[in-house]
Amino acid sequence: MTFRLPLKRVTVAVGIGEMEIVDSFTENDEGVLIKNEYCRLATIKIKLAIHVPYSRGGAACHDILTAIIDCLTFDTDLNVVESGCSGVKADRDTDAFVLDAYILMQADFCPADTTGMNFHCFLDKTLLCGSHVRDTVKHVTAEDKALWNAPVKIGSYTGTGAKSRSVKVGFKPTAVFVFCRSMPAAIADFSGSSTNCYVAAATQGGGMAGVGITSDGFSISSASAVNGGKSQLNDLGMTYSYIALKI
Repeated sequence: MTFRLPLKRVTVAVGIGEMEIVDSFTENDEGVLIKNEYCRLATIKIKLAIHVPYSRGGAACHDILTAIIDCLTFDTDLNVVESGCSGVKADRDTDAFVLDAYILMQADFCPADTTGMNFHCFLDKTLLCGSHVRDTVKHVTAEDKALWNAPVKIGSYTGTGAKSRSVKVGFKPTAVFVFCRSMPAAIADFSGSSTNCYVAAATQGGGMAGVGITSDGFSISSASAVNGGKSQLNDLGMTYSYIALKI
């Protein structure tokens, strides 16, 4: 025995037939396509099965389809580019007219232009693609953390007796202070009519004789003599300490 279930109200079954999401491009004045950062162009084909009770008549199927298309066109920012349907069929099991239809829509999802647009399930542009997380004004960067954890590097080296050498600290310091352990800042050399200097400092804007900032540390010179002062920053066997500032 077969039981029929007559349809009492309009019913619309909705499914996604096809979907394609690609990068968005804009043609410049020279005719070259330029990629729009973070923007996507979506093409979605929606499939509909519209069921209408016999009492409403077959023409009601087309009225329902028109209402759905109007809603998508005027109440959202989706762009309906194409629609179509087959002929109205009668389904005796449900006492209903059935219309199979489709709607082809496009949407340009671009975070720079989505504020105020009527995409109810679309993420706010400040959250899309991690732009909020990468905002260095709102958030701390990896470089900030490294600077806070180690704003100063303190180290030492042993003099080689060479006239010049370089010392690497792993970054370009904003300032460097170098001194020889167990020695005073300067010792007068009366026989040579000069002063041997065992302390020097430098910044990126300039420094004392004998020391200079480099891209990954600092350089020293023990042979320079300025205004009677002679830097002694690499004497053989002597131990020197330095303080290099990142900030």
